[in-house]
Amino acid sequence: MTDEPPLRRRAAESRTGGASPDPSPAVPEPVDAGTEPTTGGPVPLTAPREGTPAPVATPSALDEVVARFEKGSGPVALDAERASGYRYSQRAYLVQLRRAGAGTALIDPLPLPDLSALDAVIADAEWVLHAASQDLACLAEVGLRPRRLFDTELAARLAGFERVGLAALTEQLLGYTLEKHHSAADWSSRPLPESWLTYAALDVEMLVDLRDALDEELDRQGKSQWAAEEFAALVRTGARPARVRAEPWRRTSGIHRVRGARAQARVRSLWYARDQIAARRDAAPGRVLPDSAIVAAAELDPKDEKTLLTLPGFGGRSVRRLARTWLAALDDARQLPDDALPATPVVEGPPPPHRWAERDPVAAGRLARCREVVVGTAGAHTLPPENLIAPDHVRRLAWQPPEEITDDTVAEVLRGYGAREWQIGLLLPALTRALWPPEA
Repeated sequence: MTDEPPLRRRAAESRTGGASPDPSPAVPEPVDAGTEPTTGGPVPLTAPREGTPAPVATPSALDEVVARFEKGSGPVALDAERASGYRYSQRAYLVQLRRAGAGTALIDPLPLPDLSALDAVIADAEWVLHAASQDLACLAEVGLRPRRLFDTELAARLAGFERVGLAALTEQLLGYTLEKHHSAADWSSRPLPESWLTYAALDVEMLVDLRDALDEELDRQGKSQWAAEEFAALVRTGARPARVRAEPWRRTSGIHRVRGARAQARVRSLWYARDQIAARRDAAPGRVLPDSAIVAAAELDPKDEKTLLTLPGFGGRSVRRLARTWLAALDDARQLPDDALPATPVVEGPPPPHRWAERDPVAAGRLARCREVVVGTAGAHTLPPENLIAPDHVRRLAWQPPEEITDDTVAEVLRGYGAREWQIGLLLPALTRALWPPEA
């Protein structure tokens, strides 16, 4: 560990001869990725260095990509575009890859849902992703599973960067600006516009360069082993599908306004009716019926179509066409016997922290001391507290510490929750002392 300024500051100084950069630099003309950044400020990156490739959509074109990437060398940059907010599934609608000696490939997984042949030829390479946890599951669905990876977002968090988005890091460390205005686009639409394909190709254009810059910074700060443990954990668990919640309808936005078990039953019935339609259509649930409409109907309990359609969220044509479905769901909830109404959910693990003081003041004191240790240790090592250790691990440890509180027993508990060795090493023995009762 050193007290030198982070790489982002040193990089800016190197481009300006050691002086502070001009706060209002002139913006140069947009360039492609083959142009070196100038000293006048960040360079807008508008085109891949070899041009925007056409999407690969046939088996023969995929075979050509497989051959190219097999002959390539070094790390493989990967990204995937989903259609969150538009589709029910979280599948990939475009997969982007880049490797030295192979160039960039954009693969359409709709006609090519099995990319295991490509996976086989890049299996031994390190895969470079940004915010890997968002893409690993959908990549696994098409047969792409990393054996080694480097996550540039996670690396930036460990290195203490305040802004860890891909565009921000590319600008800070490499001197290029990336446009991110297509990030929330409907990538399930076809054909994909040329501007979207350019955007997708640029997402992997500089990723390996960014990886190298961050790797250098992690090494300078003495955090390379921390990153290695985090990346290994992502390889082990990142492709797992999201855990299915026991009662997902309880996450309906605005449900806190719905009072009473009968009204909550209406939320539940409408939620599941909407979910079935959304799954059948492969449409985002909020596009079938907004959460606000579910809450409004649960509060008012309309009995007829005229009343239902006056509620907020029920005015759209597609929603009105399903009026009988929504009324049937409300009627189902109305007919439920009392013993079938939603009950107060059984909370697994500790209660919400704001309840600790009344439930168990001693545990509340332990939690406050443990949090102080985590925040202080994270600050001393310039990283976010949540990356030092998962907040849920701290809550569970403080709520139910081991019977015998020692460094060994605390470490064993944390390992059981999934904490990494570097995290345990930084927090013990201060976390152990925080679990002991305060001296009188």
